[in-house]
Amino acid sequence: MFKNKFALITGSSKGIGAACAIELAKNNCNVVINYNNSFEEANKVKEECLKYNVQVLVIKADISKEEEVINMVEEIKKNFGKIDILVNNAGIAIDTLFQDKTKENFMKTLEVNLVGTFLVSKYISEIMLKNKYGKIINITSTNGIDKYFPMCLDYDASKAGIISLTHNLSFQLAPYVNVNAVAPGFIATESELKDFDMEFLDSETDKIFLKRLGNPEDIAHLVTFLASDNSNYINNEIIRIDGGTY
Repeated sequence: MFKNKFALITGSSKGIGAACAIELAKNNCNVVINYNNSFEEANKVKEECLKYNVQVLVIKADISKEEEVINMVEEIKKNFGKIDILVNNAGIAIDTLFQDKTKENFMKTLEVNLVGTFLVSKYISEIMLKNKYGKIINITSTNGIDKYFPMCLDYDASKAGIISLTHNLSFQLAPYVNVNAVAPGFIATESELKDFDMEFLDSETDKIFLKRLGNPEDIAHLVTFLASDNSNYINNEIIRIDGGTY
């Protein structure tokens, strides 16, 4: 499906990002695995992707820092020459009670989740526009639409910002680059399962029509479709993937 295509997936050492990298590799896409702190996990994802006989590059970069983003893009250009697909997945959540939130943590969340998505999109889209082809898929959240948890209001604000950014980028980069966003609901990543007790997880599962939490592979399948030429007429969309919830 993706022969001779190259994809950058930010924050792809674990969770949704790792699942996206592996799923794209399964479909013959060469991948760039980006990480900031999780070196060992990133290399495990690399080994998994290499099973599918694709080219794999692992790059450490803090996407909230412009210089590191520029260096990452230069390394990609040197090794691959181009990027056809960008999955803006990297993100953090600093969940605390509203009264305990600080400006520093709020700004850190915005810098990584929102500003980081802007920076990577800015520099990667220059390559895409030059080649007159590109697919950008932003990972937002139902928390940025209509799910409200004050303990993660800074995260929610960043994800709402990504939705606005998606709309603007789809206009700015047309007609050569398709820009869409995926809004997952509650996904059973390792960090999510670790951070919440079973009573809370059961209560959240009960709200889902399909009566199960999502898994990273569910998101990866949708991302892979949006990254493919089968989605060429899909643009400026925010697609919920939450099993149906109330």
